Amino acid sequence: MNYEMKDFNTDVIQKSFDKPVLVDFWAEWCGPCKVLSPILEKLAEKFKDDWQLVKLNTDKNPDLASEYGVRGIPNVKLFINGKVTDEFTGALPEQMILNWLKKAIPGKGQKKVDAAVHLLSIGNEKEAYEILRNVLKENPQNEQAKVLLAKGIFFDNPDESMKLIADLDESSSNFEIVEALRTLKRLFDLNNNSKKLPDSNVKEIYLKAIKDVEVKDFDSALDNFIEVIRNDRYYDDDGARKACIALFKYLGEDNEITIKHRRDFGSALYV
Repeated sequence: MNYEMKDFNTDVIQKSFDKPVLVDFWAEWCGPCKVLSPILEKLAEKFKDDWQLVKLNTDKNPDLASEYGVRGIPNVKLFINGKVTDEFTGALPEQMILNWLKKAIPGKGQKKVDAAVHLLSIGNEKEAYEILRNVLKENPQNEQAKVLLAKGIFFDNPDESMKLIADLDESSSNFEIVEALRTLKRLFDLNNNSKKLPDSNVKEIYLKAIKDVEVKDFDSALDNFIEVIRNDRYYDDDGARKACIALFKYLGEDNEITIKHRRDFGSALYV
């Protein structure tokens, strides 16, 4: 298949509003370009429904290469909605390119996920979660949908929430919220089996904080967790500190409750 560019505006800019376009900036004299080219063409055929490859010869199109800041080749730029959203330089191996594509190209159902994010922002949670469930039926690996739904249903169904994010690890761009949910789930499990917690003068305060989280009284929960930090910092393997961080991540750094307790949390760590 011929991937050579014919008209930049038609083949790249306009096309990128329909599907992502990968532009391979190359030249005949470039050895690494000849290594990269067959890999890109192989992947372009395999993922033709997801994105399109366009090859741009920099010797024949020096103005375009200059306009898009190409300083070394091969240089691959991803165009979405008429703009460069990501890129890499050099002849990367196939697996590294696949990893890059996974992060750089929006997954199937992205418009639906974006719609769900908007609905959540205006408080329409029921409709948002319905959309996210439908996205996951079509594409069970849509990470953003999994994390958004896991966060949304966590307090009503923590077990289902954990199943949604079970396969996500440190490589996930959403790992901070994933880790926060897992931390909170561990606290819930402890509350159901408090005998696992060691005796201490802060045990009841710690359990009260967990119960506050369960009923979403985050303000009181943070007050109590910070009190535990002040009096027995390393109780439950530094559990109160981890709980505070989890709540900050769950609520968001700009949330008024997070802002209210950040200073006291920081002070308690260094008492």
